[in-house]
Amino acid sequence: MENKIKHLEFIQGIITRMNTNSFMIKGWLITLVSALFALAAKDANRMYILIAYIPILPFLIIDGFYLSKERQFRELYIKVAGMNEKDIDFLMDTSQYKGGRNTWIRSIFSITILPFYGSLLIVTLVLMFMIFQ
Repeated sequence: MENKIKHLEFIQGIITRMNTNSFMIKGWLITLVSALFALAAKDANRMYILIAYIPILPFLIIDGFYLSKERQFRELYIKVAGMNEKDIDFLMDTSQYKGGRNTWIRSIFSITILPFYGSLLIVTLVLMFMIFQ
């Protein structure tokens, strides 16, 4: 049972890292967009608001990647949890879990990512109209 628990701990560590990376990506994006909003308000330069749109897409793509990897490792965790102790091989190969809801595109449009980035786009759009008037 010790090998199984150790393997599950390895997988859980990776899942935690992916989740932390996703959280940090969101924090960096909020900081960057907020700084651009502050520059737009301070200098009354409307271009900063338009520039605020640029980092949203790359951060969305990276966040979707981390979520898809996290989902793949969750599937591996479920598989390992159901294995017998003698079958534990400590492999971390998630290639068999890349389809279905674990794809990068499906992860981008998931309920955990889309509302965050959608609301950020809406806030940016509203601020843009407020500043441009």
